[in-house]
Amino acid sequence: MIKKSIFREYDIRGIVGDELNEQSIKLLGYFFGQEVVKKTVKNPFVVVGYDARTHSPELFGYLTSGLNMAGCTVLGMGMVATGVNYFASYQEFDGKIPNASVMITGSHNPSEYNGFKMTIDHFPFFGEEIYTLGDTIIKNQDLQIQTNNDFITIDAKNLYINYMVENFSHLKGMKERFITDGGNGVADTVLSEILNKLELNFEGLYMEPDGTFPNHHPDPSEEHNLIDIKKALGGDFSYGFAYDGDADRIAFLTKKHNVKGDIMAILFASTMKNPTVIGEVKCTQVMYDTINQNGGNAIMYKTGHSNLKVKIKETNADFAAEVSGHIFFNDRYFGFDDAIYATLRLLELIKNGMDIDASIDALPKTYSTEEIKVKTTEEEKFPLIAKLKELLLNPPADFPVIKNIVDVDGVRVIFENGWGLVRASNTTPVLVTRFESTDELMAKIYEEKLNQLILKAKESL
Repeated sequence: MIKKSIFREYDIRGIVGDELNEQSIKLLGYFFGQEVVKKTVKNPFVVVGYDARTHSPELFGYLTSGLNMAGCTVLGMGMVATGVNYFASYQEFDGKIPNASVMITGSHNPSEYNGFKMTIDHFPFFGEEIYTLGDTIIKNQDLQIQTNNDFITIDAKNLYINYMVENFSHLKGMKERFITDGGNGVADTVLSEILNKLELNFEGLYMEPDGTFPNHHPDPSEEHNLIDIKKALGGDFSYGFAYDGDADRIAFLTKKHNVKGDIMAILFASTMKNPTVIGEVKCTQVMYDTINQNGGNAIMYKTGHSNLKVKIKETNADFAAEVSGHIFFNDRYFGFDDAIYATLRLLELIKNGMDIDASIDALPKTYSTEEIKVKTTEEEKFPLIAKLKELLLNPPADFPVIKNIVDVDGVRVIFENGWGLVRASNTTPVLVTRFESTDELMAKIYEEKLNQLILKAKESL
């Protein structure tokens, strides 16, 4: 029985053997392949890569069988970072121009998980498209797909490496020492070779791809996964870069700061003339205010890599950023999230003389929480948000004064001295909350009062 829960907002993800198996993945390849044929050409090319997980090559074979039966030709690139997979979809391989891409990855999930990130004609395949695809697969789950593992091998990695070395040749000769932590994911399928060709002064931690993740979980947004790189920064390294399992998210550290994605956005925007920047609803208000005050146009939008990629295309923004470290450069690049490319852009800031710590210290001081997750159920999470919006129309007498409500993704309540966010996660049965204020006590009050309202919303359902 194929479970509906594997079909998520931004991708398809589940436990291998139970939820993702030969039958479900062959069907995925077949019905996704039909969508590619429908939206592009009769005999399309699909570039496919996979991450370091032990089962990824096997899943590649199943997916290839389905794509072949749908009339697609698979261009296989082996183990790569997600950025290399996206990059390949913009290239040409001996006259073969890709029409779609699939990256087989469980990203930062535990080693028993895997998944699929898909694009057609450079647009993410997500949301209703994935849910509809899931319904079709479930209705046809007994359909038998013949095994046909034929594919054409392409060398996307060297094309990517040469592109980066050529476009960042001006970094050669940098003296600053830095350290990288690959988390045993796929960053180092290309990263060290790029850095070595640029003759940069770095050392690597846990760079060997190993899908069992023997050293720490490959999620640099969690502080406890940064312990080792922080220890190294206590020595003579000036900067640190850490990556998630498929290397589309980056953590950037100085000796003083763990620089989140929204603060990176301020640094990048400061070097551009009147940039348009897309941020998610979890980004600090300092990011929006600073970019706007300096002549830019900062736009608040929904969380999620697929949402931000679509918004970049709609607005032709220079780049987009998520707090978690997804950075999407459209300026001088292709508009997708690529932590390896982001590393080079950060090194460029340093090479050009930016004092990262001083730039951050000069920003207005705020007090903000990390993401706080409130457990709920898949069935209740969106009704809870709807009920919360209703309660905010007539809040309790002791509730802080509301200046505005932004409901582009959940509810971001703007108060006199800060804001509070409550949104339903699109991938797990939780509400995600975050709070910020220019006053530490007020940040706690905003958290307390909104949590009381969440409880009231739960009781009324």
